[in-house]
Amino acid sequence: MDLGLRGRTVLITGGSKGIGAGTARVMAAEGANLVLVARNADTLQKTQDEILACWPVKVEIDACDLSSGERVVGLSKRHQAVDILVNNAGSVPSGTLFDVSEARWREGWDSKVFPYINMCRTYYPIMKQRGGGVIVNVLGIGSRLKRPDHPCIAMGNAALDVLTEILGASGPRDNIRVVGVAPGPVDTERYRSIGTLGKPGQPAAPGSAKPPAFPFNRIATTEELGSAIAFAASERSGYTSGTIIVVDGGISAIKATI
Repeated sequence: MDLGLRGRTVLITGGSKGIGAGTARVMAAEGANLVLVARNADTLQKTQDEILACWPVKVEIDACDLSSGERVVGLSKRHQAVDILVNNAGSVPSGTLFDVSEARWREGWDSKVFPYINMCRTYYPIMKQRGGGVIVNVLGIGSRLKRPDHPCIAMGNAALDVLTEILGASGPRDNIRVVGVAPGPVDTERYRSIGTLGKPGQPAAPGSAKPPAFPFNRIATTEELGSAIAFAASERSGYTSGTIIVVDGGISAIKATI
């Protein structure tokens, strides 16, 4: 299916690896031009080289830490002509309310929650002035599971869920769609580092907890998430706004019924 993304410019934060890189590959295969943003210049360069070796698209990279609003504004000045924004960067610490210190809690939200807010705050007016656009926020299922050992994650996701729904409900008047994509377990280095699967290509460490029973006996691939994001951003999904697409194999639905 041609998603009609050829020639569009897609800015992806956290675009050097994991879901961001998987999304970049899917977008490039659809003919979209890319702006990949992440903190590490070396991994950005590697991802840029890999994509250019496979697809004849334009790929710009920008090594930028988005934890401050000033840097977000600076990024927007360097990259104004953006048709689709994919907010994907950042990580929030796990641990109970009593395990996560105030400093770590603030650091986690400065890594993800406030960058999403600031990217939306900055790029929405730019898109409005350009005649429209699409914002896809990569969220998570923490706000649905509400695990007692992940309140910082759950509350951060809940805040971004509401941001997505509010902007997505009001955006059509400005020809802007805002959609959330909430993944469950995805085969990324970060998930393997905090989960029970070990590092990519390696079994779980001896003595580690037994891996849980995943839907379809596996976790999602980054390309599956990238495909969901690309479809949500495309005109094939042109009447979708203010909602969150959950890609977790049914995990959160099952948990909700227990």
